[in-house]
This record gives sequence, C-alpha cells and structure tokens, in this order.
Amino acid sequence: MARFLLTALVVLCSFSSFILINTERIQRTSNGSGSKQLRFGRKKGEFKILQVADMHYADGRKTPCEDVLPKQFSHCSDLNTSVFINRMIQAEKPDLIVFTGDNIFGFDATDAAASMNAAFAPAIASKIPWAAVLGNHDQESTLSREGVMEHIVGMKHTLSKLNPLGVDVIDGFGNYNLEVHGVEGSSSKNKSILNLYFLDSGDYSTVPSIPGYGWIKPSQQFWFQQTSKKLRKTSKAPGLAYFHIPLPEFANFDSSNFTGVRQEGISSASVNSGFFTTLVEAGDVKGVFSGHDHLNDFCGKLSGIHLCYGGGFGYHAYGKAGWSRRARVVVVSLEKKSHGDWGAVKSIKTWKRLDDKHLTAIDEQVLWSRHPSGSRRKKPVGGRV
Repeated sequence: MARFLLTALVVLCSFSSFILINTERIQRTSNGSGSKQLRFGRKKGEFKILQVADMHYADGRKTPCEDVLPKQFSHCSDLNTSVFINRMIQAEKPDLIVFTGDNIFGFDATDAAASMNAAFAPAIASKIPWAAVLGNHDQESTLSREGVMEHIVGMKHTLSKLNPLGVDVIDGFGNYNLEVHGVEGSSSKNKSILNLYFLDSGDYSTVPSIPGYGWIKPSQQFWFQQTSKKLRKTSKAPGLAYFHIPLPEFANFDSSNFTGVRQEGISSASVNSGFFTTLVEAGDVKGVFSGHDHLNDFCGKLSGIHLCYGGGFGYHAYGKAGWSRRARVVVVSLEKKSHGDWGAVKSIKTWKRLDDKHLTAIDEQVLWSRHPSGSRRKKPVGGRV
C-alpha cells in the first residue's frame, strides 16, 4: 500500500509540475479574441513547437494502418497515431502544437466531426494551445472545407482561426497569424518577438488548364505582406510559416544541401504562384514547414529561408514499412542579457523524433542564428527524452 501511495504521489507531482510550466509559458491574458497569449518561458527563455504532419485520421480503432511491417499490421490502427502524439507531448512538453494538414483522411472518415474530435483529442487533453491548417484530404468526408475549419475553430484550446479579421476577400480557410510575446515581466512582455503565419495551401486546382494540387493565391500573399509589414514596424521579430503543400522551391535540394532524407518527388502545385519570392522579399520568415510528402523529412536553406518537411506522422497515411513515423520539433531561444532580463530571439533550432522505443531524436540543426558563425553547426542529439 505504501508503495502504491508513493507512486501515486510521484505521478501527481509530475503532472502538477507540467501544468505549472504550461501556466507560466502560456499566460491566460486576453489577446483580443479571448484566447491564450503565447509567451516564451521564464526559466529557459524558450518557445517550443511540435509539428504534426499528415495524421490521416479516420475512424479510430476500425481504421487499419498503412505501410507497416507485417508483424505490426494486425494490431495497428488510428490509435497508434494518438499514442504517438501523447508520447511526443510527454517527451517534449511543447508550448504549441501545430497540425499541418491532412489531419483527417476524408475518404475513410465516416463522420468528419467525429474524426477530428478523435484526431485532436490528445492535444485537447493536454490543454496545450494548438493550431491547425488544412491539407488536400480534410474536406473529403461529410463537411466542406469551410465546415472543417469552422469545426476546428470551435474546439477547445485551439488558437486556429477561420480567416483574419477585417479581411473581406481572401482565398481558402485557415489563414491567420499568431504572436509570441516575450517573457512575463521582461521588457518585451507586451510585444511579439516571434511571429507565426498559417496559410491554406489549398487542395486541388480549380483551373481546368492547370492540373494537380492547389497553391497559395495572390489574395493570401497580399494578406501576408500586409501583416508582415505591420508586425515589422513594431519589432524585428523573426517569423515561421506553416502550410500543407510544399512550395515548388522544395525541389531545389538534394542530399548535398539538406539535412534529412528525400525518398519521393516534391508534390507541389504544377505552377509557381511566387509565394517563396514574397517570403524572401518580406525578410522576416526564417523557416517554412510543410507536410504532404510523407517520405520526405528534410530541411534545406534557400535564399536565407529553410524549407522543411515535418515527415509522415499518421499510421493511416502512406509511409514505408520499417521507416519510423516521425514528428518535427522547433525550439526558439532568447538571448540572456547581462542584468538577467531576456532579450530578442537568439536562435531557432529543429530536430525530429522517431516513433520507436526510445523516441530517438535525430538531425538537430540550427535554422537561424542572430550570430551567423554558429548557424551551420549540426550535431546528433541522441535519444533525449
């Protein structure tokens, strides 16, 4: 009995510490929409983002896995995806979870709302703020593309938005930005020192003469330009962008100039809408994070911006038997000033974790550094949990 009580006490203390950390980093102050204000943590001066790409969730236990080893198939389902998310949350304790599209696989989801409820349940249960964009499969069940995003916006603990306020004309659903403010009590507590952009990269082309996937349209690019320009007037904060379908510029990389692997073609739109040029011109975005191509997980730098895949996450998504599902983590760190205050963003790093026994962490790299001399340093991070 004593051993049982001791174990229960340890679990309770660990859970309480986890809640306290989240409360510190993500203050419940109003940001204009009644949602939580994202903040850097006081203890380490960090903000951590977990990217979940291509869950392809359908009907839970009844939905079989794809492309797993024969010994795994009989007991593998959507629930494996849920377990993986829970393991990642416990291991990394992120400040924000970002779902980059194909969150559900519409063709196999009997009820889109029920499928989304199950898919996002681990994030909701953790009470960690989360954000989502749409992929090309989310609307293929019982809800339209707008309906899917409306359902997501109404879910607990989400910071997702249907579209930006005050913008009358914009293509797609799920275009919005989030600001990450400085540490509570610091000189930057009331301003954004990290800007996050989320865009709807569409599903499929609706132009008869243009085959293939969708793209980020001029109206979305105009919104991004205006938003970036406005934010850069108040601070020189770096930015990160999240959307589902990779840009055509992802095809500029091979094994000589990226970190990670490329095991399939780049399934971008068949036309180039020029969004990468728009990003380069704005100058604040240091990293772009996409999904869509499950067997690619690389990061490569082009014109000052890292283009990164999340890597296939979901078990009902196509993959490669024996090649672990994976997730990408990004950590943004602040400079520590001599008098103890936290300053501006110092560096942006990333790594991936594999869904294996040890949640092995691989391919750590620095995406951006205020001090360029350290920007090319890479090292393995082992299996730290």
